[in-house]
Parts: sequence; structure tokens; C-alpha cells
Amino acid sequence: MDTETLMQVLPKELGGLLLQRRIMLKDTLPGVIRNLEAEEDQILPKVERLNSSFNQANSKVVKEKKTRDQNQADARKLIPQVKSIKKKLIDSGGMITLDPKWKKEKLIEKIEEIEHRIETSALDQKSEKKLLDQRRALVLENDKWLRNRKESNPEMIEYLEKSRKMSSLFKKADKAHSKMIEAVKKAQPLYEKMSIADKELKDIRSQLDRAKELLSQSDKAIRYWQRRLDEGFGDLGPGYNDLLRNKRRVEKGGNSSFAKTTGKRSNKVSEEE
Repeated sequence: MDTETLMQVLPKELGGLLLQRRIMLKDTLPGVIRNLEAEEDQILPKVERLNSSFNQANSKVVKEKKTRDQNQADARKLIPQVKSIKKKLIDSGGMITLDPKWKKEKLIEKIEEIEHRIETSALDQKSEKKLLDQRRALVLENDKWLRNRKESNPEMIEYLEKSRKMSSLFKKADKAHSKMIEAVKKAQPLYEKMSIADKELKDIRSQLDRAKELLSQSDKAIRYWQRRLDEGFGDLGPGYNDLLRNKRRVEKGGNSSFAKTTGKRSNKVSEEE
């Protein structure tokens, strides 16, 4: 609608339409509210079930991650101890008959290197799995060597015990990691379903709050426009300002409220430039 056409609309005509709209809203909003409340009652149990299922799955992830991290941390602490004991045994001649293959492959050093990469690098799941598989193979190889050495050299008991404990901790960490990945796979689809249901519930509640707000304002709005139709659109006292002031200003050649606001913005932009 252009300005000229808008200026020709009679106040009583516009006020009557607004009054009709408010009366219609008052009549229809109770039904709208009942329907929204029914939708809320229907979806709420679903949201609660999904939240509960996700929280259970996620707690499994947290638990296994904590177990994995703790076992890895404890195993890492043993690496320097195992290396130190090995050095002492070598220096004292206790490892003079080392298995050449074991000595050449440096299993402990390789395990330590892998742990350093896991601990300090930002790895994706595929890269992390590859390193864990490498570590698992090294631990198994080290265990095999330890069993043979214990039988042939009783002096290495401390070294063997700490190495075995380190290996055991790494194996526990690997097991917890596998369980954690499985738990993540189960939790992810639950999280997606929960997010969708949560959003749907929030949208319903937002509409419900708005409908209740409009209904609570209906009687006041109806009284307002009814009085306007009965007593006019000028200044009727507190809460009833002159609604025709801007119309009269435009009729006399002045700017509309929109034009005045736009002009202020343009001036502000010019000043900033």
C-alpha cells in the first residue's frame, strides 16, 4: 500500500479491523493453547526417555575414557623406571646375554615413542587406532621376551615385574579404549535424536508461551480499540495518546515517522564517514 492510499484509510475502518482481529484471537487462542499443551504432553515423555538413554550411554563413554586415561598415565610413568633398571642391568653386566633381536628392535624405546605421539599430538580416530595397534604389537613382543628372560635370568625379577605391570596397564588401556569407541557409536545417534526432540519441544513451548501472552492481553486490547471506536483516536488521557498526530503532520507536508527515522540514520552515517 503506497502512502497516498494509506492516508485515505479511515481511522474507524482500521480500528474496526484491529478490534475484529483481537476478538478473533480471543476466541481461537484457547483452542490453540489446548492443542499446543497436548503436543507438549505427547512429546515430553519421548524427550525424557531420549535424555535418559543418552546420559546412560554418555556416562559409559566417560567411564571408559577415565579408565583408559588412568591406565595409560600409570603405564607411562613406568617407562622411565623400566629404562633406568635396564640401563643398570646393562652397566652391571646383568644383560650381557641380551637377545640380539630384542636389543636391536628397542621395544621399550618404541613404546615410549608411540606414547609420546599419542600424548602430544592431535590425532584423528584413524591415526590414533593405528598407533594403538602398533603399541599392542610391541607390548605382546615385549611380553614374549620377558617370559623367556625370567626363566634364564632370575636377577631380572624387578625389571620383569615392572615391565609386565607396564604391559598390563597398556592392555587395560587398550581394552577401555575399545569399549569407549563402542559407547561413542551408541551415544551419537541418541544425541542426534535427543537434539531434534529437544528443539521440537522448545518450539512448542515458545509458541505456547506466545499464545498465552496474547490471550492474557486480549481483554485489554479489546477494551482499548472499543474505546477508540467509541470516543475517537485523539488524546484520551493516560494510555490513550493521540494516534492521528503523525497523520496530520504528513497531511501538512511534513515527514512521516519512517522518513524521519531514515533521515536520522543517513545523517549519522554521513557524520561517521
